[in-house]
Amino acid sequence: MSDNIRVLLVDDHPVVRAGFQRLLDNDPRIDIIAEASSGQEAVDQYQTHNPDIVIMDLSMPTDNNESEGLQTYGGLEAIRTIRSKDPEARVLVLTVMESEPFPAHVVQAGASGYLTKRCAPDELIKAVFEVSEGRTYFAESIRELLDPCASDSSSPFSKLTKREFQIFSCLAQGQPVAQIAEKMFLSPKTVHAHRANILRKLGINNNSELVHIAIRHNIVQA
Repeated sequence: MSDNIRVLLVDDHPVVRAGFQRLLDNDPRIDIIAEASSGQEAVDQYQTHNPDIVIMDLSMPTDNNESEGLQTYGGLEAIRTIRSKDPEARVLVLTVMESEPFPAHVVQAGASGYLTKRCAPDELIKAVFEVSEGRTYFAESIRELLDPCASDSSSPFSKLTKREFQIFSCLAQGQPVAQIAEKMFLSPKTVHAHRANILRKLGINNNSELVHIAIRHNIVQA
């Protein structure tokens, strides 16, 4: 039986996946056993193949939230779902997103590592081995953001709680309050209250402005 590291590679761009697959295949100790192109597919493939490590992009559409031309960040939701099903799951995030609030929310979701797509090939290989062995690995720029002494006050989302940021993301994707309430096991009244707090904290007045700030900060893509 092979002792190679079994990897599930998740990215919604086939060309990007192919590039990282070639890079990882250069190391004979790593096997790409499955690929996925959406958050839901990542969850399904994880349950089917039980990989040693998931390499996960954040910028992916969820399979049921692609309305109104918005691409949603299904990666974060996929991490939470995989970890809820398997608390021992090891996820290494590999993404272009390298500013708050993403690193903090990725850590809260349970990921073991975070690299940007600007990383050197040898750093990716090193991170794969670190995470596969139960340790954590964060790029230097990400460690600086996660440092409690580091200031993230420039991010408007630093004012939001974890739950508020989740609801903000859903609203930015165009999901109605009733759908958000059902998904998060909340009452519509509670979701409306969170929405009011979000608007107040961000200094905006309506959902249109909420979508604009989400696009401006790459929470969703137009």
